[in-house]
Parts: sequence; structure tokens; C-alpha cells
Amino acid sequence: MNETTQEPSQPIVKNQKQALGIPLAIVIAGGLIAGAVFFGLKGNPTPSPTAVAPQAQQVAEQDAGKALENMKPVASDDHIRGNPDAPIKIVEYSDTECPFCKRFHETMKQVIDEYGDTGKVAWVYRHFPLDQLHPKARKEAEALECAGAQGGNDTFWKYADRLYEITQSNDRLDPAELPKIAQYIGIDVSKFNECLSSGTYAEHVANDLENAVATGGRGTPWSIFVAPDGTKFPINGAQPYEAVKQLIENALKSS
Repeated sequence: MNETTQEPSQPIVKNQKQALGIPLAIVIAGGLIAGAVFFGLKGNPTPSPTAVAPQAQQVAEQDAGKALENMKPVASDDHIRGNPDAPIKIVEYSDTECPFCKRFHETMKQVIDEYGDTGKVAWVYRHFPLDQLHPKARKEAEALECAGAQGGNDTFWKYADRLYEITQSNDRLDPAELPKIAQYIGIDVSKFNECLSSGTYAEHVANDLENAVATGGRGTPWSIFVAPDGTKFPINGAQPYEAVKQLIENALKSS
């Protein structure tokens, strides 16, 4: 869910066509209502969905669909949980200090528990630190990359799981905890600290953030649902497990 809004209500899907169209409604109702955290901090008012004329909403939906095509294709250098060749991919752009990202992280772990082992869904993690709200998040994102560089994809996810588990969110994680997490998951702390202090992965994190914005991301968590036919739908905010499950089931049925 976006940082400045209430949790989106669970969408109700009556048929496959409605299921595949629902994420655009999430963009309009979530993105416009929520107020664009990334850009909205400048004080620009956010329109109510009831104030959006049908023609304007249609244009917004079309623009949102075009923006999703800016998503960097999923590749072997991505952090992927589940089968990289899964027919459905959920690409999440996340901020480690966002409390709703913390919640959605658990939702996505539940998704992978149910659909990952069977190879139906893959979870792709990318960085979207909101510097205005969480100045610590960018360095924490680099810490994730340093862990992955030392121990591989599984180590990246172990570090991510532990960080999201212990953070109180909203920039309250003590930076001293970062090497402690490295020790907890069993990687070389000295090498980890050297990597983190060097800023080796600062550009990688910045590139992820830039791509998140280019795809239409304005708050966190910002996720893109890639259907079996390659069609992309936005998942705006910390949608509950049942809502994500419903999208998955309808996409699998229609494939």
C-alpha cells in the first residue's frame, strides 16, 4: 500500500475479463487516491477518484498501461524467488523502511509458498527507496545487494527476509544492525562491510529506482503483475494475499 493512504480494499472479481482488467482500477483508485508518495511530497493536491471525469480516467488508464511497458525485462541478474521460467511473474519495487512493504513482503512469501514450488509464480525483487521519507532505505538496499554478491540469490533473500523481520520501519532500523544481519545469515561480515562502505551497488539501486518511476510507480510497494501472455498489470500498494491470489488464479485459468 502506498505510504500515505489506507490499505486498498480487496478487489472482487466476477469473471476472467474483470480479473485481468482489475489492476488498472487499482492504479486509478490506488494511485490517484493515495497521492503519489514519490512526487506528492511537494505539496501538490491529489484528486479524489470521484472528481476524475470518465474521459480523464480513460486517458489515465491508457497512460498507465504505456508506462508499464517501461519495465526492465526480467533477466538472470534479477533477484528471483521461485522458478525464473514461471508463467506468472510479480515484479516488486520495494522500500525496506516502508511499513507496507514489510507487510507485503509477508504476503509475497505466502504467494511463493503456495505457487513457487509448483513453478507457477516467480517473485522478482527490485529497489525503490523513497529518500524523502526514508533516508536509510537506500543504504539498506545496497546491503541487500552486498549480501547477494557474497552468497548468491538465496543469500540475498535470507538477508531481505531478516531485514524485513526486524525493522520497525519508518527509518527506525539502526544501521549497526546491517552487519549483524550479515552475521546472522552466515556471511563474511568484513567483506560485507567493505562492500557496503564502498558504494559498489549504489548505481544499481539508483537504476532500479529510476525504472520504478518510469513504470508509473509513485509509492511503495509498487508491483507489476506479468501474466502468462506477457501482459502487465499494476498492483498498487500492500494488497492482501487473497487479492493477489485471485489475480493469479484468474490469470492461470485464462492462459
